[in-house]
Amino acid sequence: MASAERPLPQWLTVSAGPAPAVVDGRACRTRAAFFEEVARALALPDYFGRNWDALTDALRDTTGAGGVALVVRHAEDLLIEEPAEQFATLLAVLGAAAADSGLTVTLCTGPAHESPLRERLSDALP
Repeated sequence: MASAERPLPQWLTVSAGPAPAVVDGRACRTRAAFFEEVARALALPDYFGRNWDALTDALRDTTGAGGVALVVRHAEDLLIEEPAEQFATLLAVLGAAAADSGLTVTLCTGPAHESPLRERLSDALP
């Protein structure tokens, strides 16, 4: 006879879904570097066009098969060497993918960088 299933501790999660795609913000200081890093993290095909329209299409294709969780570590460095409009464009692309197909994004940063990152987000989001 099988024993009754015990509840897991709060700190432990079991998931049958896909593992999160982890992007390192330190490797994404420019738009070109971001496209390379996200292509690696999401295992995008070689023909991925490495521009915003191509990312929109790739996210639609990738998330269409099921929800994708994108985690950005060191998010304070994300597109930091680009004009602010590029960060806003990235957020618009990610927001559209979230609305269309359930993409979730987690921006991870250290305590010293949280406030400036939140300010950047506030300035970039509509």
